[in-house]
Amino acid sequence: MKKLIAAALATTALTAPVMAEDIKEFRIGVLGGENAQDRMNSYECLRTKTEDLLGVKTKVFAPADYNGVIQGLLGGTIDMAWLGASGYAKTFLSDPEAVEPILVKVNVDGGFGYYSVGFARKDADIESLDAMKGKVFGFGDPNSTSGFLIPSIEIPEATGATMTSGDYFGEVKFTGGHEQTIVAVYNGDIDAGVTWADGLGEWEDGFNSGALRKAVDAGLVDMNELVQIWQSKPIPEGPIVLRKALPEATKVKMTALMASLPAMDSECAYGVLSGEAKGLMPIGHDAYEVIIEARKLKSN
Repeated sequence: MKKLIAAALATTALTAPVMAEDIKEFRIGVLGGENAQDRMNSYECLRTKTEDLLGVKTKVFAPADYNGVIQGLLGGTIDMAWLGASGYAKTFLSDPEAVEPILVKVNVDGGFGYYSVGFARKDADIESLDAMKGKVFGFGDPNSTSGFLIPSIEIPEATGATMTSGDYFGEVKFTGGHEQTIVAVYNGDIDAGVTWADGLGEWEDGFNSGALRKAVDAGLVDMNELVQIWQSKPIPEGPIVLRKALPEATKVKMTALMASLPAMDSECAYGVLSGEAKGLMPIGHDAYEVIIEARKLKSN
């Protein structure tokens, strides 16, 4: 894959429109995490670059939930997406031939991991999971790695109880996405929630990248009003995937475009990658086998 990227970058493909073989349009899916219009706005720069590169109409789709993107990839109505590790696992388990991972975001420290972070309002007097007994805990989406899969494994290990409402937590509630969770906690609608962050930088900034950083940038929250109450073990960052059925030339060009995006247009990359990043690097299926096994266990 590194040779593929290098070869593509060595051509003029990124500077001149090239007809993308037999495709008539290219469709980019964006997972939930913030409201649909903000997602569309963040990806508009990538949409125009893709349209210029491939020479075909390019559209961005922001379904209401993660499953909308997954089903689009499986059904052939979405061509590229940045999936979470759990979303990729679901896609692969549904159809191993549907998509292929091409790239992964690299954090400013050179790693490609992130964390599921539990948080509450500072004035709620909740500083750990111990204080959450009987309270309402919010999770983003059943297909989110940080927003549910990993917490649903690690939090029961910490509490000794299940994630069933009324067992340890008063209610386990799905909010619909990361932004919805953050806003619900901030407004006091739920007692605590989980979201994703790279764990780098300052809490006051919402870390360097992740849903908290996006919420801070959007002016939705003041991190000084929130406190961290839990953090998962490191999670492998999800892959950018392409539909396997796409023409090879299209895959090469899009891989090159995404790999060069941070250097080509740092402002665009900031929006697409949910904050600061060092860049993107090649990634393959093997990096997600542990998450795939975790999803298998949860489905049993």
